[in-house]
Amino acid sequence: MIPKVYKEVIDLGDGREISIETGKLAKQAHGSVVVQSGKCMLLCTVVSNYKQSDVDFLPLTVDYREKFAASGRYPGGFFKREARPSDGEVLTMRLVDRVLRPLFPKDYHAETQVMIQLMSHDDDVMPDAMAGLAASAAIQLSDFPFECAISEARVGRINGEFIINPTRAQLEESDIDMMIGASADSVMMVEGEMKEISEEEMVEAIKFAHDHIKIQCAAQIKLAEAFGKKETREYDPEREDEDLAKKIHDLAYDKVYNVAKAGSSKKERGLAFSEIKEEIKATFSEEELEDFGDLVSKYYSKAEKAAIRDLTLNEGLRLDGRKTDEIRPIWCEVDYLPSTHGSSIFTRGETQALATVTLGTSREANQIDMPSYEGEETFYLHYNFPPFCTGEARPIRGTSRREVGHGNLAQRALKGMIPADCPYTVRIVSEVLESNGSSSMATVCSGTMALMDAGVQMIKPVSGIAMGLISDSETGKYAVLSDILGDEDHLGDMDFKVTGTADGITACQMDIKVKGLSYEILVNALKQAAEGRIHILGKLIETIATPNTDVKAHAPKMVTKTIPGEYIGALIGPGGKVIQELQKTTGTTIVINEDPITEEGLVEILGTSQEGIDAVLAKIDSITFKPVVNSVYEVKVIKMLDFGAVVEYMEAPGNEVLLHVSELAWERTENVSDVVNMGDIFDVKYFGIDSRTRKEKVSRKALLPRPPRPEGDKPRDDRKPRPNKREE
Repeated sequence: MIPKVYKEVIDLGDGREISIETGKLAKQAHGSVVVQSGKCMLLCTVVSNYKQSDVDFLPLTVDYREKFAASGRYPGGFFKREARPSDGEVLTMRLVDRVLRPLFPKDYHAETQVMIQLMSHDDDVMPDAMAGLAASAAIQLSDFPFECAISEARVGRINGEFIINPTRAQLEESDIDMMIGASADSVMMVEGEMKEISEEEMVEAIKFAHDHIKIQCAAQIKLAEAFGKKETREYDPEREDEDLAKKIHDLAYDKVYNVAKAGSSKKERGLAFSEIKEEIKATFSEEELEDFGDLVSKYYSKAEKAAIRDLTLNEGLRLDGRKTDEIRPIWCEVDYLPSTHGSSIFTRGETQALATVTLGTSREANQIDMPSYEGEETFYLHYNFPPFCTGEARPIRGTSRREVGHGNLAQRALKGMIPADCPYTVRIVSEVLESNGSSSMATVCSGTMALMDAGVQMIKPVSGIAMGLISDSETGKYAVLSDILGDEDHLGDMDFKVTGTADGITACQMDIKVKGLSYEILVNALKQAAEGRIHILGKLIETIATPNTDVKAHAPKMVTKTIPGEYIGALIGPGGKVIQELQKTTGTTIVINEDPITEEGLVEILGTSQEGIDAVLAKIDSITFKPVVNSVYEVKVIKMLDFGAVVEYMEAPGNEVLLHVSELAWERTENVSDVVNMGDIFDVKYFGIDSRTRKEKVSRKALLPRPPRPEGDKPRDDRKPRPNKREE
């Protein structure tokens, strides 16, 4: 039987559309949709167990995968099948997860899985911009307890005009690349990179995206109504006890408030709060704790959060004693690691990042091989967050999604300040050694200094800051917090990270937990963030004001040279013999890339010894040397023959040519050694290919004054011409 298909179409303007369809595929899932734009098709399915899990959080898994068949390609590797998710896929998973997770009830703990798959790819459509729409549309068709429809959209800007969901080609021209996630009422998530834009411009981009997201949310609701919206499922909610909650609040609030007001360190605060919690637990019997011990912990956490928030709103004080706009003490150092190409330490309060820079050739570029995009990065950043940085002991099982996301944010913050003519592939690695508040922003700061220490000629230095917001909807009070602590990250209504130069924003990541945040508050928060960024930037400049003029002595120097395509083979040699021998004798690394358009070869020479680099350049000059007709060149005799001398061009050693005996001098030469000897250096004139011998011709005598003719010797033109044999 042919299934009944339900479909809604969203008009993006300029002739583009997004369709949402259900009823044809994956009908055993609790909700499934196909979202299509152009030839790009995403299949999203959602499933949630009906039994609550025995955990105190929502075990939500958002999975985004791109199938290589979607672009008519085979996966790489030996097994020829899709394996672990790429960084690009992980980043899309995070974008969707951050918007979906807050909209499930806090007491809903059933295992839930959202699977989004790219089934067909279109080069003009970026699929990650539709992933949030697909996930929300599938949930709207399910019976999940979910607050409201959401969607995500990408914003670009070309020549001052905003574009919704731009193509990858358009993004190359755009000065903004932002992903915004929102419901019809509230913006919930922002992440992106910019080319030094202002706070007002950023807010305008968010507004533009939100207007389009409202249309996408309405389309989901319309589709669900046409399909037949299911009744929200019933589930076993968490136990609640209002009397117990009030009792614990009364016992804990004042004590927590006083500890918070004292302005102690993270460790001291933690011990003090633990003591308060244990004192409260001691007021209950063992039987009572067995019965509702989980509620005691839950209500204590609520009381602690309320006390800390009230302290900030009422007195403008924070957990460590700072004012709302105060930045923690900062100290920095560069050139800390003696063997790296560049290094720095950035410490702000109890957060510390050690960054290293490594310089390499295009061979070390980060290869990106996804069905939706193939390319390479010549600047990339890796971020590591080991358990000891927060005083924990836990197993390390590969790179976490969090590490991928934080590293990507720092990379986007810095990459616009790497000059286009930087000859190196640049890799930054950030090792987070301490963490209590935004190690990703510490990574941006340490990365900036490490780049300058390595001699990378950054256009401008970049700094970053993590901000928070605490608000009270009843009183209208709010406080924007600069340089937030880890604890403030959890108890606030918004946390956002902003990076930039002295002239504008280069990247941001924002998670908004409160509904209906006004754009006025958002602009004020961004302006306070700008003040904090400039303060931190000043500390970086105090440590290293400008990039070092050259790379370190032990770091590789990079020289690039373009050669005609016809000489690439000669430089490589048969089986790579020439280039391998050249690398071995000079201690350099040589990489040759051929331009498919011009067919020229770009030669990259990397080495720590300038002498070795110069030797490679000399060899290239020798291989590519092509004398110009009627030009004069200095040569050296390297071989004596009966009929001439073999000479070598001084400016291109290894390039030899025969100087025939008849071109040595105007006088008749019986012996070559009568005129020149081994090692003699003199000038010759180049005449090109001789039409008679079909060999290159050079002449010494052409540069010598012609001797006068003997008296009585008639010029050749006056002599009687030889008779033609036919005439005879």
